[in-house]
Amino acid sequence: MSAGGDALVLMPTGGGKSLCYQVPAIARHRAGHGVAVVVSPLIALMHDQVGALEEAGVHAAFLNSSLELADVQRIEREMMSGRLVLLYAAPERLTTPRMLGQLDSLHERGLLSLFAIDEAHCVSQWGHDFREDYLGLHVLHERYADVPRIALTATADEHTRADIVSRLQLEDARVFISSFDRPNIRYRVVEKDDPRKQLLRFIGDEHEGDAGIVYCQSRKKVDETAAWLETEGITALPYHAGLDAAVRQRHQNRFLREDGIVMVATIAFGMGIDKPDVRFVAHLDLPKNIESYYQETGRAGRDGEPAEAWMAYGLADVVNQRRMIDDSPAGEEFKRAQRGKLDALLALAEAHDCRRMRLLDYFGEPSRSCGNCDNCLNPPAVWDATEAARKLLSCIYRFGQHGRGPRSFGAAHLIDVLRGKATEKVAQYGHDGLSTFGVGADLSEQQWRGVLRQLVALGHVVSEGEYNTLALTDGARAVLKGEVQLLLRVPSDTPKRGRLARGGGSAGRGAKGSGAPADLDAAAQVRFEALRAWRGEVAREHNLPTYIIFSNATLAEMARRAPATLGDLGEVSGVGAKKLEAYGREILRVLDAGR
Repeated sequence: MSAGGDALVLMPTGGGKSLCYQVPAIARHRAGHGVAVVVSPLIALMHDQVGALEEAGVHAAFLNSSLELADVQRIEREMMSGRLVLLYAAPERLTTPRMLGQLDSLHERGLLSLFAIDEAHCVSQWGHDFREDYLGLHVLHERYADVPRIALTATADEHTRADIVSRLQLEDARVFISSFDRPNIRYRVVEKDDPRKQLLRFIGDEHEGDAGIVYCQSRKKVDETAAWLETEGITALPYHAGLDAAVRQRHQNRFLREDGIVMVATIAFGMGIDKPDVRFVAHLDLPKNIESYYQETGRAGRDGEPAEAWMAYGLADVVNQRRMIDDSPAGEEFKRAQRGKLDALLALAEAHDCRRMRLLDYFGEPSRSCGNCDNCLNPPAVWDATEAARKLLSCIYRFGQHGRGPRSFGAAHLIDVLRGKATEKVAQYGHDGLSTFGVGADLSEQQWRGVLRQLVALGHVVSEGEYNTLALTDGARAVLKGEVQLLLRVPSDTPKRGRLARGGGSAGRGAKGSGAPADLDAAAQVRFEALRAWRGEVAREHNLPTYIIFSNATLAEMARRAPATLGDLGEVSGVGAKKLEAYGREILRVLDAGR
């Protein structure tokens, strides 16, 4: 890239995508090629990346709506002079006549180094976060054909990749695909059974004091969950598009700059969040597809330390996601594709085998059992549910054949009939006279709900209409005839405290929420906490997240080595020449006070 040429880069969240354009930008600037322009969709991402680059001694800036006119004019002068190494801008700004005119002038003078299009999946209608403003970026190739372009994304299946190449005219680009594996993340899916209490147990038992993200589908649920966590003693903030922009920014700043905050959010939060010490991502609702799930869970453990992706999942999630697809105004081809993506996610949620293998297989990457997901650590019991499924499907069929009352009913009534419960509703519609009445008395209500959920997930049953009534699909016929065997998961209890203690949660780190490695001795732990307190003061003074000053890993190495001279300190990974000059003596002072 430093020599020219286009590229498409697929690399997991936290894998170092930004380095793929920052390093070439620096190299090309030193060779006299001028400024690199980075297309970025989020103000927060621009702010943090520019802050980190400036801390490292690289001249960078951003242009967005948060700036006053005088600041915009100053940055434009820096850009037009060629002194700026990287400029971050949103796609809608980049394609304005004013900006294109400035780029034309830079191009004519040979001062337009490269274009980096971050979050490139946003250009594709098949991607999970399509943004119309990205469609105008084809102008970069048409107008500046000799300027290298690099498109980057963390999540794109083959269909989305092809769309990126076509829409951005990257047919001649080299394609670089990194492994999608994030081995430090443990994947866990639990069956919904009072999900609030399950979430509280998960955070309290395994992630007390840790930074984390909790995703919910609706704004109302975000507000209610954040308020409820606060009443339970957990510092939690809501984030969704319905909040005032200033409130959203304040909450995001607190999450990035303070330790131990849990952000409860819709999918409006997350893209471009570089906070490295997020120890968990929890889903209280099923995402739309594997791409969304992968990107959202990938915001955990960007520092490489152990982290968890936890999801509570139930029948209502399946029904809601299918209805959202069916009720959308999109064309049938798009809906078909979305159903296929949802089916892949449901297969991951219902899997008996390694979840990581399922996840990586979706992205076309072969793998072996990871030994670090819930299914690997505690293999789920399975049972031959073929006969149970036939009974359930037969009962739904008989509802449609029975002459009294409606022809379809919901899950609760279905299970009452199967279990032979003589309710008022069962008697009202004469369902106690059906041949399927009581044929499932040997199974509990929870077991029947598990069977129904998995039959819906497998596409044999659909839930229809305002009242979520059940109906059979064409695929149910083979099951009813006994032509296929169904091995389903045995409903499991919620994992007990410590059940997944091997290598997960806070394993491998010191005090909860501190980010300190557990291998630091007592004296080094004291030095680490002193350095962390000092770093917090510096970050507040500079209005930057703490990890941009120094990462936890760098502080831990300082605490472990306890360097006594600037020369020794300069050998610590993460301490470059500029940071050594800016902070070296203060760090030595902090370390000396902790001896």
